[in-house]
Amino acid sequence: MSLQIYNTLSKKKEVFTPLEEGKVGMYCCGITAYDECHIGHARSAIVFDVIYRYLRYRGFNVTYVKNFTDVDDKIIAKANAEGKDIAEIAERYIKEHNEDMDALGLIRPTVTPRATENIKGMIRMIARLIEAGLAYCVNGDVFYSVDKFNGYGKLSGRTLNDMMAGARIEVDEKKKNPFDFVLWKASKKGEPWWDSPWGRGRPGWHIECSVMSQRYLGETFDIHGGGEDLIFPHHENEIAQAEGATDKPFARYWIHNGFIKISSEKMSKSLGNFYTVKDVLKKYHPEVVRLFILQSHYRSVIDFSDEALRFARGGMERFYSTLKNIEEMKSRNGSFDGLSEKNLSGINEKYLKRIDFLPERFVKAMDDDFNTARAIGYIFDTIRLVNAYISDKEFIPDAESMFVLDSAKRYIREVGKVLGLFLDDPVSYFEQDRRREAGKRDLDRDTIEGLIHARNVARQEKQWEKADSIREELRKKGVVLRDSSQGTIWSVE
Repeated sequence: MSLQIYNTLSKKKEVFTPLEEGKVGMYCCGITAYDECHIGHARSAIVFDVIYRYLRYRGFNVTYVKNFTDVDDKIIAKANAEGKDIAEIAERYIKEHNEDMDALGLIRPTVTPRATENIKGMIRMIARLIEAGLAYCVNGDVFYSVDKFNGYGKLSGRTLNDMMAGARIEVDEKKKNPFDFVLWKASKKGEPWWDSPWGRGRPGWHIECSVMSQRYLGETFDIHGGGEDLIFPHHENEIAQAEGATDKPFARYWIHNGFIKISSEKMSKSLGNFYTVKDVLKKYHPEVVRLFILQSHYRSVIDFSDEALRFARGGMERFYSTLKNIEEMKSRNGSFDGLSEKNLSGINEKYLKRIDFLPERFVKAMDDDFNTARAIGYIFDTIRLVNAYISDKEFIPDAESMFVLDSAKRYIREVGKVLGLFLDDPVSYFEQDRRREAGKRDLDRDTIEGLIHARNVARQEKQWEKADSIREELRKKGVVLRDSSQGTIWSVE
């Protein structure tokens, strides 16, 4: 099997062949550090976290670079509004970003450069573009001349003529072409600045990613990613800058994740449907959020809603309930030391052969353009298979069956780790879930535990009517009870 990636540049799936065998260089555009991260940021971050994890799972040595924009018009506006320095604003939101991404279970990228750490590199690239006749300076501002770069529009599929037709562009008399974009901005009063050959100023937004990606990954590297909203103009401009300066191909594979809509509408603060990562994680376990995002293909548009997250929560409950059941059965039924597949027979051999296919099917799905939706479907199939196995009339809880269940758990954990799922202990997962759900519904946990205790006492005293009445009282509150040999466990519907 070989990994195939949909390349935005070629508009088709291509077999992935890295520049250097066994190694991958990947760059992903990060946040502009002026506000809290929202669910759209979470989708892109989770998508590329899984791509990073999967490439490593497939044996690649991956250098993953994700930047922070820490100087920008929006950061300056925020700093001015609060009467603070831009560095203080950027530092605050970079810290919050890292806290949010850690909470979502992301692996930190290999390198997380900041724009302000790379100003000298940006100045050098701009100078090379001017020397190549691709950029020009007007009163301290430097612009890229898009009509001088023959490949402009190749990523987005647009031509300059198409862009001109009916375009609404803010007039700037300094530009030779309305679509020319800024590389360096002359300083204005109250703005941060750096010295340059064109006077004091600061870089434009697009130049930073061309410089930082090439600094850590080389002039040509394997994968460049981000949200599809970045295809034009940001990524288009990155290509023009990088290839104009080096006369070499920039990124070989371009990967873009789709948008998130909120109940079928575009997310917007003005519409009141803006959800931060912190907002969402107060209500749902991080793995529920990951499952919601990954159960759709990364290039598709997904619709964010409480109903969709409740559905994902139900899926996670099925996964963790099965894992919890496996662990409890293993703890009750002892060791299977010394057993192997060769020792199995009958129902145990039959089910293990079917369970054994999970890693292979998982790789097949992920090799098809990181198809997490299909991969998760295969994990659901395995969960159903495990439950059917346990329910089979021929099932006997002995050493052989415990070996089969342990194999199933190991496979589920193995592929789940690539998706950032099933990393929690089942008991811990359900405890966190109860806490969140009780909080959302204003249920007092002490009251619930007190009623459960009263019901258990009633059952011990064979007061069945009272016990059933308490159970019904809790059910009306949305609290579901499950009695087992380990005691009574409660959850919230």
